[in-house]
Amino acid sequence: MRSDLLRQLPSVDRVLAAAGPHTYARKELVEAIRRVLDDLRRCIRSGEPVSSLDAGSVARSALELLRGNPAGMRSVVNATGVILHTNLGRARLSEAACRAVSAAARDYTDLEYDLETGERSARHRRVRALLATLAGAEDVLVVNNNAAAVLLVLNTLAKGREVIVSRGQLVEIGGGFRLPAVMESSGCRLVEVGTTNRTYLSDYEAAVTSQTALFLRVHPSNFVISGYHHEPDGRELAALAARHGLPLVEDLGSGVMVDLSHWGLPAERSVSAALEAGAGVVTFSGDKLLGGPQAGIICGLRHWVEPAGTNPLARALRVDKLTVAALEATLRLYYDPVEARTAIPTLAALSVPPAQLLARARRLARRLARIPGHGCTITVAEARAPVGGGSLPGTELLGSVVRVESPIPVQVLESRMRRAPFPVIGRVEGGALLLDVRTMADAEFSHVEHALAAALGGREET
Repeated sequence: MRSDLLRQLPSVDRVLAAAGPHTYARKELVEAIRRVLDDLRRCIRSGEPVSSLDAGSVARSALELLRGNPAGMRSVVNATGVILHTNLGRARLSEAACRAVSAAARDYTDLEYDLETGERSARHRRVRALLATLAGAEDVLVVNNNAAAVLLVLNTLAKGREVIVSRGQLVEIGGGFRLPAVMESSGCRLVEVGTTNRTYLSDYEAAVTSQTALFLRVHPSNFVISGYHHEPDGRELAALAARHGLPLVEDLGSGVMVDLSHWGLPAERSVSAALEAGAGVVTFSGDKLLGGPQAGIICGLRHWVEPAGTNPLARALRVDKLTVAALEATLRLYYDPVEARTAIPTLAALSVPPAQLLARARRLARRLARIPGHGCTITVAEARAPVGGGSLPGTELLGSVVRVESPIPVQVLESRMRRAPFPVIGRVEGGALLLDVRTMADAEFSHVEHALAAALGGREET
């Protein structure tokens, strides 16, 4: 009897074939399958009861084992509609950037090497050249994120001195970090001017002393101020700073390189516009509206930016060759704005025509409706979602979603979908699970179908 059960155990290859789509490496799944099979053999030999011995059951047990002991970062389907979802890694890289990262990871590179002279060269020389053309920046430095960029600039230009900033711009960024705390860490002294809702040029003028190092202008990237409100514009603030021999440092946050109003989105201050208006230093993120890797980019006039590169903090905050490769490839796409719109996933998701979203949602709905015995009401509907990542605050993009009303509680359905071997992250709204196609690739529709079929079957895996 025991020998009969042992002969019924499937081979590893059969179990692999039954595993369906997942995000695990073949080697780690094979190891998990062998552990499950070994455990079944032990139970059979000791006379303990065993569950089903078919390949599908073993595959599900192996996948459950891996899910309970995650080996590393996993790919997921972002079906939330939030393009720059911070918890899901923000911007997806373009194919060009992915190729550049792969090549840089695989090979030795000329990261800090001049092939003409055979001597050491600057790490950011190509990014500097790209931003000189695209935005008019004289010098560029790249660090690991925008908070680090602000920290480095303030520590370099204002340590032990005063920085004037409007009270209405003392923002709190993600994770509970506040601008005043970042400023304090830099070693400068914060001087608040104006009120929460109204600050005038005269407020800055009155606050200037012999200890003033710079003016700081901060984009309110994760909230909107409306109503009875006033702030000096960048051009007049830069002119006032220049009259006192000071730089205006402008923290743009998202780092827009194109005119978003062409796509019906709110006009957002671009890097080139800030520099052209007279900002001495501009900082912004690489992985927000720029659509590149996580990075903090410092650019502007050479005599203000260059000293930051010799600050010891610059070494502690510098980025590796993979980030440099991805950033260079992303910026290069902006030479052709038409290509950038389609090649950079963030821009493509922002600008996709409504008719295209509707057609894609209908295709996904038809696929999901074919699931045998699904018992769901599957419809296509309109829904709104924020851009995410603190970008375009107050803007919600209208798109098309697949709305799934199931016979099981929607919270259970959502949980099973995100715990699938290839996790699908949707959102619950109005008693239904919404699957937003704006942030999905067509190639990911099959993962959604498998995850939903398994979830409706009462399992948490396929």
